[in-house]
Amino acid sequence: MEKQCQNCSKPLKGRADKKFCDENCRNQYNNTLNSDTNAEMRKIQNILRKNRRILQDVLGENEKLKTSLKKLTEKGFLPDYLTHLYNTKTGSQYRYSFEYGIMLLEEGMVLIVKKG
Repeated sequence: MEKQCQNCSKPLKGRADKKFCDENCRNQYNNTLNSDTNAEMRKIQNILRKNRRILQDVLGENEKLKTSLKKLTEKGFLPDYLTHLYNTKTGSQYRYSFEYGIMLLEEGMVLIVKKG
């Protein structure tokens, strides 16, 4: 029985372990296989980049800046999307979008910082 390309079903010639007739078929097959995962990852990555851009714009040239969370969310900031958390020795927590972080304070305020 002759093996067929996993993408286009054309007969395969060559190596016994060959799965695709060419690079285009291999790429198409894998892109189709991963398209739903890639779309979700792209969506999350875009949110993270937007959060970073908002924090960068609001912080400007300052090292630290206190502002309201409402001001950030009005610009489109989504506080539930973050790249990592940092817990200080005093028990405070910074929520980071790449190198920009926020610490939630009382009364809807946040402290924005830039790491490094």
